[in-house]
Parts: sequence; C-alpha cells; structure tokens
Amino acid sequence: MARYKPDCGYIYDQLDRLFPQAHCELDYGSIFQLTVAVMLSAQTTDVSVNKVTPALFEAYPDAFRMAQANQKDVEHLIRSIGLYRNKAANVIAMSRQLVEEYEGKVPETMEQLTKLRGVGRKSANVILSEGYKIPAIAVDTHVHRVSIRLYLAGENDDVSRVEAKLMKQFPRERWSKLHHLLIFFGRYMCAARNPQCEKCPFSEHCRYLKQKG
Repeated sequence: MARYKPDCGYIYDQLDRLFPQAHCELDYGSIFQLTVAVMLSAQTTDVSVNKVTPALFEAYPDAFRMAQANQKDVEHLIRSIGLYRNKAANVIAMSRQLVEEYEGKVPETMEQLTKLRGVGRKSANVILSEGYKIPAIAVDTHVHRVSIRLYLAGENDDVSRVEAKLMKQFPRERWSKLHHLLIFFGRYMCAARNPQCEKCPFSEHCRYLKQKG
C-alpha cells in the first residue's frame, strides 16, 4: 500500500477557513516588548502573560529601562506565571545584551537572536515572523502535535525536524500564517486531550484517530 502523502494545499485552505483571523495572541507595543512576551510565554499560556505585561511594560517599556531593572522588582510583577524567577533574570540579561551590543534594538537574524539570553530557536522564529515580517515557522507544542497528527511530520520527529519538514512542504510566503493557523487549530480544536474530532476536516487522515482505533 502506498504511503499516505498529505495534501498541504488542502490542509492550509481548511485551516484558513476554520481560523481566518489566526494571529499572535500576545499583547505588545514594540518588537522589544514582543521579545519579552515571547520569553515569558514559555510553559505558560498567552492569557497568563497578557495579564502581567501591562504593568511590566509600563515600568520597563524598552531595553534601556529593563536593563537597569532590579530582578526582585521584575519577579514581583511577573510572579503569577511559571518559572518567574528564571524568566526575570533572563529578560534583564537579554536587555543588557541589547543595550551593550545592539544599541537597545532587537536584532533581526536567527544567529543574533539565538545568542540572546533566554531566546531559543522557537522564540527567534516568532520574533522574526511576527516582529519583522520575515517568513518563519515557530514550532511550539501545538504545531508539533498537529503536524504529527496530520502526517506533516513523523511520530518521532523533534521540533527541528518538524520545522524543516513544514518549510519544505509549504511555500515560503505561507510560513508565517501557517504557524498561526496550526497554533489556533491545536489550541481550539485539535487539543492534546479531548480533541473535537467530530468537527475536524482532517479526520479521514489523522494519526491520532488511527491510533485510537
């Protein structure tokens, strides 16, 4: 039997039909603030991050102010989110790097971004795509799970392999929107637990349903 090959055009079109307004759900007013919000969102929901960033950004609106922050003060402002002590230290250290090396401006290359304290490849892709409008695909837990379920990636693929496969299968001009579409689909329909399979247009070719039996 021939190996199933996903119809990427169909998948993209159906996702776009389901979630035409898919977008970054983090609130921010500058690329620096986006960078901070993305760093804070690790292992925490966007909703939780959006609750703490208004006061944080009012106190520290840019890299210059954040670089001078007292860590305990930042911890106090973000203490309701997970790993807040480590995140406070990273955000301050990252801001100091921006001031010392980039005149307070967030760089716009993967190599430079991933040298910043607390910024990994996934975060860098979000900054490039959302902040600088450079086509990129950030693979978070939702994108990873959905890609495997829809046969866009293999069951044992790590995030790097998933990113590479998605970039190969979809046109570059669709990468950034695809990232948001997959997140919305994974967040609001194809959840890790109790996915809404009865509403899904991909149920005929779904690894989750196949394994479920």
